[in-house]
Amino acid sequence: MKMNKNNAGLAAEKLAATFLVNHGLKFVTQNYHCKYGEIDLIMKEAKTLVFVEVRLRSNSQFGCAAASITPQKQQKLILTAQHYLQQHGDALCRFDAILMDQADASRIEWIRNAFDA
Repeated sequence: MKMNKNNAGLAAEKLAATFLVNHGLKFVTQNYHCKYGEIDLIMKEAKTLVFVEVRLRSNSQFGCAAASITPQKQQKLILTAQHYLQQHGDALCRFDAILMDQADASRIEWIRNAFDA
């Protein structure tokens, strides 16, 4: 079966979740949606909620994975995280990014505190 963009994205998110669990984080939820946007993964590290943006870029023609997390995308993630916190209770939190140029666990780049709210 040929991987389409959605399948590739879901596979990347699953790989990212496994990677983070293997590095000591606890899985909370995947693909949290609200009117502001979507957060790919929500994890927990000790008492800190970690909102994770997963980026898979197999073609760098339009820029690298990190460059695709624009200030506009960051703002959507912040609003979505605020909505989550309003629904589930305030907590310490941070925004991380998992970057991949292919769905391969050995090629994952994890950026903690990728941006601030």
